[in-house]
Amino acid sequence: MYMTSAELREAFFTFFGNNDHQVVASSSLVPHDDPTLLFTNAGMNQFKDCFLGTEKRSYTRAVSSQRCVRAGGKHNDLENVGYTARHHTFFEMLGNFSFGDYFKHDAIGYAWKFLTEVAKLPKERLLVTVYQTDDEAFDIWAKDIGVPVDRIIRIGDKSPDKPYDSDNFWQMGDTGPCGPCTEIFYDHGDHIWGGPPGSPEEDGDRFIEIWNLVFMQFNRQSDGSMEPLPKPSVDTGMGLERIAAILQGVHSNYEIDIFQFLIKATAAMLNVTDLQDKSLRVIADHIRSCGFLIADGVMPSNEGRGYVLRRIIRRAVRHGNKLGAEQTFFHRLAKALATEMGPAYPELEQQLPVIEKVLMVEEEQFLRTLDRGLALLDDALRNLEGDIIPGETVFKLYDTYGFPADLTADIARERGLEIDQQGFDAAMEQQRQRAKQANQFGVDYNQSIAIEGKSEFTGYDGTEHAATVEAVFTKEGEAVHQLLAGVDGQIVLNTTPFYAESGGQCGDMGELLMEDGSFVVTDTQKSGDAIVHIGYVSQGEIHVGEALTAKVDDVRRNSIRLNHSATHLMHAALRKVLGDHVQQKGSQVSPERLRFDFSHFESISVNSIRTVEQLVNEQIRANFGVETNLMDLDEAKASGAVALFGEKYDEKVRVVGMGDFSTELCGGTHVERTGDIGLFRIMSEGGIASGVRRIEAVTGRYALDSLYNMADQLLEVSGLVKGDMGSAKDKVRQIVEHTKWLEKEVDRLNAKLTTLAGSSLAEQAIEINGIKVLVSTLEGTNTKALRSTVDDLKSKLGSCIVVLATVSDGKIGIAVGVSKDATGKVKAGELVNVVAQQVGGKGGGRPDFAQAGGSDEAALPAAMESVTPWLQERL
Repeated sequence: MYMTSAELREAFFTFFGNNDHQVVASSSLVPHDDPTLLFTNAGMNQFKDCFLGTEKRSYTRAVSSQRCVRAGGKHNDLENVGYTARHHTFFEMLGNFSFGDYFKHDAIGYAWKFLTEVAKLPKERLLVTVYQTDDEAFDIWAKDIGVPVDRIIRIGDKSPDKPYDSDNFWQMGDTGPCGPCTEIFYDHGDHIWGGPPGSPEEDGDRFIEIWNLVFMQFNRQSDGSMEPLPKPSVDTGMGLERIAAILQGVHSNYEIDIFQFLIKATAAMLNVTDLQDKSLRVIADHIRSCGFLIADGVMPSNEGRGYVLRRIIRRAVRHGNKLGAEQTFFHRLAKALATEMGPAYPELEQQLPVIEKVLMVEEEQFLRTLDRGLALLDDALRNLEGDIIPGETVFKLYDTYGFPADLTADIARERGLEIDQQGFDAAMEQQRQRAKQANQFGVDYNQSIAIEGKSEFTGYDGTEHAATVEAVFTKEGEAVHQLLAGVDGQIVLNTTPFYAESGGQCGDMGELLMEDGSFVVTDTQKSGDAIVHIGYVSQGEIHVGEALTAKVDDVRRNSIRLNHSATHLMHAALRKVLGDHVQQKGSQVSPERLRFDFSHFESISVNSIRTVEQLVNEQIRANFGVETNLMDLDEAKASGAVALFGEKYDEKVRVVGMGDFSTELCGGTHVERTGDIGLFRIMSEGGIASGVRRIEAVTGRYALDSLYNMADQLLEVSGLVKGDMGSAKDKVRQIVEHTKWLEKEVDRLNAKLTTLAGSSLAEQAIEINGIKVLVSTLEGTNTKALRSTVDDLKSKLGSCIVVLATVSDGKIGIAVGVSKDATGKVKAGELVNVVAQQVGGKGGGRPDFAQAGGSDEAALPAAMESVTPWLQERL
């Protein structure tokens, strides 16, 4: 029974939905709160806590199609992608799950019924495996399902001294939930080499595993003993691509509809005719993983998930280069991916502009170094003795040209070579040591001040305090006795109300007032336990031992306090709206605004942002008193106070509470009551790294100013559209709609004028060896109309080559059409570049039609004149 991939996915949902399973959407490729995983690599990942019993959901049966990536860490299929029939960096895992509900009998029954009655696979083509001692599963298959015993294979442990180390025994870890599994295999037929599972020929391609049913039956103890779980569960996984290949009557996953769509889109883009080329497979696979990873918030970088993404992009670009791509192409495949898989995964369409932009930037960056890197590799291979590329060469490619080692290994394998992995690893380690040693010479600006003792901070109780100068330093950190007027320097006091930058809160500013002078404080920092006042002597002089008054800029401090307290409220609100996985990843509190970075793995909806904003403002209006208590660290954590990311705490900590809404460990300065904040407004939200979002917000008078600015802009717009603030939106909509209509009308008239001009153009064609050639520059038209004009002229002229150009808004447009009978002699893509390169542009397209742009208008006449001589040489 033939099914498309989309039909198969839907049939799976329908079947299990009709059997009381909750259809659960695929989770992100970035695992939530699971540091053990680089990427989501199995359907059960999002249900891990359900199986462990630490999470209860409203359902006990679930079904999903989980997107998975295996391209880094323990599960890494990258090298094999494109070279085998079933390895992918990205795949979908169909699965059904039971959390203490049904067990072996129903799980096996559901699987068999779906495969034989819904998918209508021939029963005689299916065989199964069970764990060697799992008589219960064996009997269900044999007695209840009716599978012949000669097609039920028992799989034992790989080694007698390692119990449960078997392909048919699943374990979450050395301890914890585990149990036997039963796997279902499909027999592709005796015309394909290979033997059944457990045989010496099991690595062949005849018998292919399609579904694995895991029975979580035991809880493995640290001593190796197995305790039965009180509520055994079921976790199954069936690769959508594998089962789709069977239902579509093909042997390789790359022959199914999804891959064929992407392969053909790539081939058309790169003018490749051999659809079996392995590079097409690589590119089709890689656009899937790249598109989904970026949609899930992963950005290319030099570490972690971002580095894996960068490796996949660069591998795809290199294979495009092998196929003859001379310009960026990979990012344009994102649209084909969204077309094919967007109906099942709308985020592809929603994130398409981001996906395209990220891929294009990364592609352009890599292309700038690809040619030089390949040239270096070719030079190394010419002088290579033996069949192993030295580790130093591999490292140079990585360090200088950004070639990941596995990309070099990929190229090497195509040429029958290997890389010296150990040598590369050694060179990498040497680089790390050099970097470590180099860092030892770096001196932190504030640490250059050597001062013993501790400055007492009094700023919680006030912003003005008497103090004595303990030490004086130049701005370079040299200890001196005094500073004169106009000189920059750094001052340490015995006691101070100035808050030194820490915990995201910026340092205070203000003045140190002497009897006959003043030191202006432009920043306050820490150096060990000392608080350092950075600034300059505005008048008089300042010296060691001098008594003075330290006075903080109270207006500025107050703005900071508002933003810091609002940060606490917003953090609590984010956790309530988005979930407890939200954790602070960075913070900056200044007088003008607050900036808050936090862990979250997907974009935040407008409604959620508004809900956060409303929650914070509710707490402000409630006007709770802000309570601060000094506690032991362990006591504070036990009370539920949130400890912030990256902070180092003393044994005694300050716990800041705002009603029942927020309790955090914090050493910063805060308002006395939440109502002091006045107003809170979120100004922006977005992603800044994989799994990290950023919010910027304002409070108090800055929040009010932002509303005034919006009102002023709306008032100005109202005046421009001759309306008032109430009608401005409708007026703008009318103008936009009218503008769109006018643009369409201009395009229509342009097309009409161009068609009229094209009718007379046909008479200007000349003939070269039986092929009519028309080369012309059109005036008063735009690039959009060129294509239709070329098509009209081709139909009028028959066997022909048409080259048209135009200049619109300072931009050159070029279109080339070649009748199909002439494409054997002249390719449109080649000809369009003959013109484009002379006018500062580049283009491409199919053999029968191509377009290009340019910018050098003065060079256009000569470029067009060069076409006829160029064609005479080829025709």
